[in-house]
Parts: sequence; C-alpha cells; structure tokens
Amino acid sequence: MIKAVLFDLDGTLLNRDASVERFIDNQYERFKNLLGHIPKELYTSKFIELDSRGYVWKDKVYQQLIAELNIKGITWESLLQDYLIEFKNHCVSFPNLIRMLEALKSKSILLGIITNGRGQFQFDNIVALGIEKYFEAILISEWEGMKKPNPEIFEKEIKQLNVLANESVYVGDHPENDIKAARKVGMKTIWKKEIFWNEVEADFSIEDLDEIPILIEKMDR
Repeated sequence: MIKAVLFDLDGTLLNRDASVERFIDNQYERFKNLLGHIPKELYTSKFIELDSRGYVWKDKVYQQLIAELNIKGITWESLLQDYLIEFKNHCVSFPNLIRMLEALKSKSILLGIITNGRGQFQFDNIVALGIEKYFEAILISEWEGMKKPNPEIFEKEIKQLNVLANESVYVGDHPENDIKAARKVGMKTIWKKEIFWNEVEADFSIEDLDEIPILIEKMDR
C-alpha cells in the first residue's frame, strides 16, 4: 500500500529550463541600458551554457558571464542579487501539476519534496508555483546540511511522514540523485523522463505528471 509520494523539484515539478529562459530574457530587458551592447541571444545563451542546468551556482555563473562578455557598469554581485529576488517571479510548472497533486491528496496520500539547492530560494520557488499547501514535509539541502544522493535526507523525510520506505514512492528526473538514491533506501521510484539520459533503472517512467496517480493505483493492486 502506497502511503506517501515524494518529489524532486527542479526538472520534476518546476520546469526549470523554461523558467530560466523567462527569467534571463526578463533580466536582460530590465538591465538593457547596461547590457544593450550585447545581443540578447548571446547573453541568454551564454547564461544557460554557464548555468549547466542549475548545477553551477550563480555566483560563478555571473562572474564568468561578466568576464566573457566584458560587461561594464554592473557587478556580478548585483546580477546575482537580482537573480535571487526575481527568479521566483518567472517560475513555470510542468503541465497538470496541480491536478496531479489534487488527485493524490484525494486518495489521502501524504506528499513531500526533497530538493537540492539554497533554502529560501528553493522555498520561494515552491511558493511561486502555489503548491506548498499540498506537502506535509519539504526538505531543502541547504537547510538540512545534507543533499541528495545522501540516503539520510530521504530517510529523514520518510521518518517525518511516519511511513516506511516500501510504502513510499520517489519521483525525480536525475538518475543518480533521485532514482538510484531513492532505490537505495528501499523506495519505489518513478523517473520523469529527461532527454539528457536514456536508460534509468526506475520502477516506472513517465512523460506527464498526470500519469502518476494512475501508477500509484497500479502499485496498490
């Protein structure tokens, strides 16, 4: 019997690629008087390249961006601060997010999030998606002092929800940080397909969040 479903955030609930594109396009427009000598396409593509799908923190991204594009008149610290304040205003969810959460809650399933990242920044993004009310437990690596794939962060959330690992499902997009790590602690896993990886050893795989409630029903049969 599945009693809890836990989720990764970036690339699973939050469409990070679309959110980054929206944010960086908007940042360029807001600072156009200082960045206008650089083509927008170059500024956005260089940021996305340096960001490395979120695996490089933005202090390094902006330092390199300023150096490579020879940006004058604004510091990397100012651009980073703008990112921290403004990113949440550009968050885009994957389709059917709320409908999927509502469907799971209607079955009295407990919900949780385990995400790597900066504490307040990630929590602000969860709030921006309008989903924080659905979750009984939210663990963010900076606030917990440990991060995925450390099994302890999975074990802590399971304990908070008062369920067993084999009564829990973890949904994520990363083969190591999400799927392999969750399987290691005994959880069932659902891989949200990601074009960067071909073969992932998950119990199930999905392309759309709407598939999750159907899979949970299957697991309970």
